[in-house]
Amino acid sequence: MIELGKYAGTVLGAYGISLLLLLGIVGQSLRANARARRELEEHEGRG
Repeated sequence: MIELGKYAGTVLGAYGISLLLLLGIVGQSLRANARARRELEEHEGRG
């Protein structure tokens, strides 16, 4: 593994937080896409 020295905790913590934020954004995007798809199907079904 890469030697991070005395900043290992800070660097790894930053990577961890970044990963969590990216996963949250992906999850939010997937949920928004599913919701928009449902609404579009409902709208098209009425027409």
